[in-house]
Amino acid sequence: MSHLKFCRTIKSLIVLTIFQIVHISQPLQAKTRPLPPDSRAALFKKAQKLDNGMNISWLEQTWKKDMLSDSTITDNDFVLLKKLGFKTIRLPVAFTWFENKNLPLEEVLNRVTEVWNECKKHDLNLIIDYHAGNLKNDNYATETPKIIDLWQKVARKYFAESDDKLFFEIYNEPTVSQQIWKDAAYNIVQGIRKVDKKRTLLVGATNYNSIFELSKFVRLADENIIYSFHFYEPFLFTHQGAGWMGDPSATIGVAFPYSVENFPTINPKTKSTYGESDYNKYPRDGNEQSINDKLKGYAKFWSDKYYVPVVCTEYGAFNEHADLDSRCRYIKATRNALKALKIPGIIWEYNGNFSLFSGAPSMDNLPDCMKDAIDYHN
Repeated sequence: MSHLKFCRTIKSLIVLTIFQIVHISQPLQAKTRPLPPDSRAALFKKAQKLDNGMNISWLEQTWKKDMLSDSTITDNDFVLLKKLGFKTIRLPVAFTWFENKNLPLEEVLNRVTEVWNECKKHDLNLIIDYHAGNLKNDNYATETPKIIDLWQKVARKYFAESDDKLFFEIYNEPTVSQQIWKDAAYNIVQGIRKVDKKRTLLVGATNYNSIFELSKFVRLADENIIYSFHFYEPFLFTHQGAGWMGDPSATIGVAFPYSVENFPTINPKTKSTYGESDYNKYPRDGNEQSINDKLKGYAKFWSDKYYVPVVCTEYGAFNEHADLDSRCRYIKATRNALKALKIPGIIWEYNGNFSLFSGAPSMDNLPDCMKDAIDYHN
């Protein structure tokens, strides 16, 4: 070996040794996920501001005569909600129903604006929710453009309003197939973006904003979306005796949490329906741990997987047949589970048949156990 070649070999060995000392001796850290963009981190903070929310379902109660002219909700209600610690109002609006009744959109938005003005007055966030839509698997091609057109009009109306306080939820409880909904949701979002590029949008999954369907959903190509879901688990308890649900919910007298001593006999109407399956699962589903497991295993897991914020825009219990103490325990358990997972929660509802109040909304009609459930301290 020549002297020159020997020197080069020694030099190469020295360089290799230094490389091994500096690099190979250090443990390698696997990068399981790229660092999130600042905009996504900011979106998580914005989502957290939606926590402690309440649905005011007045503009979706299509079974009521003269709903649009109803004056039940007043400034006093917003004062009460603020006092109770609520920070966000979700306002479901039956836009399609109003349109089918030939009621001008301008009149509908005038009532929405009244609510928005109250929210601004009392420093509350507002989510305008497209409720009671008509999107189906067989009319997707014709119905989606109608939804887009409506949202573009709404977006123009509120374009100048704070994108930190006013939010749009593009469609409540879609029931179409997952693929159709993904296409429809994407097109609705893109339609709104043609008018308003800054507004934060809420998007849920199929099967009535199911938490289980959310876990199968793929996030859309938009960096300003908070994903929503509804949580009424266990359904046997939360919807017992609800007439609009039919035979599956016919079994009543179901307490929360489950106890073998007071578990009712199944109603014969419930047999051979999905309600029978819910009935048989209740001994293991009717408890706080099950609520925690479902929220963590589906919503939180999905949120972490895609690094996107999620919000529970509806949770609660039908108040006609469930006993008060059980409803209080359920609201408290769900609220605490959501908070532990840092998932914002919005209760269904203020003054309807899921109301927290025993009578018309007022401090006098809010039971002590419900005050405890929502963590209100005078």
